[in-house]
Amino acid sequence: MYYITKTMEIAGCHKLQLSYESKCEQLHGHNWIVTIYCKAKELNADGMVIDFTKVKEQIHGYLDHGNFNELLPFNPTAENIARWICEQIDNCYRVEVQESVGNTAAYEKDC
Repeated sequence: MYYITKTMEIAGCHKLQLSYESKCEQLHGHNWIVTIYCKAKELNADGMVIDFTKVKEQIHGYLDHGNFNELLPFNPTAENIARWICEQIDNCYRVEVQESVGNTAAYEKDC
């Protein structure tokens, strides 16, 4: 099995829709640290699991400096963002989304 990891920083804002009162219901921003994990039993024709540049273009290129409430069709919690990213990338099995130091959410596909 071959594995790759791609880590990137994404600047973006969001506001959460919560069932309780919270300052996170106000529009605010983070410099998100996103780590994407991919694997493959066989390498592609170029000898890669997936091209690192393609991963960055798909995720960073779409989200960076954006309002996640406008870009994503769900309540943009770190957990939901992690799942969405995992679904966008071929061969991705795990994503970690850090919205601030000490606050990280992860999503991992059942294999």
